[in-house]
Amino acid sequence: MAGKHKAVFLDRDGVLNREMGDYVCKVEDFHILDNFDALKQLQDRGYMLLVATNQGGLAKGWYNETELGKMHQLLKETYADHGVTITDFFYCPHHPNFTGDCDCRKPKPGLLLQGIAKYGIEPSLSYFIGDRERDVIAGEAAGVKGILIDSDQPIATVLDQIA
Repeated sequence: MAGKHKAVFLDRDGVLNREMGDYVCKVEDFHILDNFDALKQLQDRGYMLLVATNQGGLAKGWYNETELGKMHQLLKETYADHGVTITDFFYCPHHPNFTGDCDCRKPKPGLLLQGIAKYGIEPSLSYFIGDRERDVIAGEAAGVKGILIDSDQPIATVLDQIA
């Protein structure tokens, strides 16, 4: 059965926080970008906000789930301070060189499909904003419209692409 909610899925690095060129391994290096007003507008338009992020650094042992949890908590709290609710985080902890193949690492659609199933989301009304081609591919594979931005590009610049 099709869902009734609409959502904007967001990649993390380069979209919600500054792209570091490699994994963000500790919370001190986690710099949140100011997309507060843009995401507030989407929320006010009825979109649920969900994060979908590859976190292969977990498989590489560069950081652990606790540290990742701190980064996501910081992101959630900082946005909450601006009246924006990030409903959930979906992340792929795998890396093909360390853990073999999985169905959640983008460009595969697994992370989006998890969110769609958990929250009863209607893919055809939903979007995925990311700064990599793999984000768009994952979105389209899940039936969600992908919007490609440059790393650290303000989300406000693509609001006109969202119904």
